[in-house]
Amino acid sequence: MRLTKMTDYSLRLLMYIASKEPGELCSIAEVSKAQKLSEAHLMKITHQLSLAGWLETVRGKGGGIRLGKPANKIKVGDVVLSMESDFNIVECFSGSVNCKFVKNCKLAGVIDGALEGFVKHLNKYTLADII
Repeated sequence: MRLTKMTDYSLRLLMYIASKEPGELCSIAEVSKAQKLSEAHLMKITHQLSLAGWLETVRGKGGGIRLGKPANKIKVGDVVLSMESDFNIVECFSGSVNCKFVKNCKLAGVIDGALEGFVKHLNKYTLADII
């Protein structure tokens, strides 16, 4: 299993913003320069994170981005779940199955349990814990 670059960049963006003073605004250009990430990618990521409530965006002169919640209220696993579009680790998770074991398969349950354990472990940590 591998997380997408979008999720990686999302966590890096949130960590950068969380390292600022609470409520302090920063710009995408600032984050781009500091993290050496594309502004275009960061704009897409900022939009997704704001839709999920992890970021707040302020428009206009003097605007920018800041955390939408306190860093100690943002669980890492929840961020990962909100940014990953697909956790279909095996074909049967996607609903299109071409497998003769589908009716009696226990593999999907084992893998699903591992995925739940992964997210549960990540949710032991907040953004505040990882900065």
